[in-house]
Amino acid sequence: MLNQDCQYKFSERHYAPARLEAQTSSKWRKNFYSLSAVNSGFMKIRYYEALDVKEIVERIIAELGFNHIELSGIYCFRSVGSKSKRTVARIHSLGKIWQKALNTRPSYLIEVISERYDRLSRDEKEKVLIHELLHIPQGFSGGFRPHKRHITRKKIESLHQKLLSKKKH
Repeated sequence: MLNQDCQYKFSERHYAPARLEAQTSSKWRKNFYSLSAVNSGFMKIRYYEALDVKEIVERIIAELGFNHIELSGIYCFRSVGSKSKRTVARIHSLGKIWQKALNTRPSYLIEVISERYDRLSRDEKEKVLIHELLHIPQGFSGGFRPHKRHITRKKIESLHQKLLSKKKH
């Protein structure tokens, strides 16, 4: 699965393809397992289905006219136990190769980090979810839209104002 906002705690040298090829497979395996063991001891992240988030996402999709997003392909989860310092939410997708291997349709998963997301006001939560939904391309293909030109504070604020005006009517 792809992760748009992933932040690795390990050094890049363990994941850079050129260096991986240069390492012997046993040395790489040793580094990988030692990193996994370190992370599993410190990061016991738990995931729970977030129906409250799903309701907000459904309302945003309906009221902002995000017709390209298929509700049946959107899942929402809350994670607890993340040590991430700045990330409030992430969007994950089931990429093309996984869709083909599993013979399934494109899917997106919005993960909210409980430690940061749950403290936000309702307006801020809506803005975070609008931000994550803007990563989904028009084709709903399993890919991502980058921040550059597609996701800006101005665009998020504008869409949020539109959402607020729809609530009043």
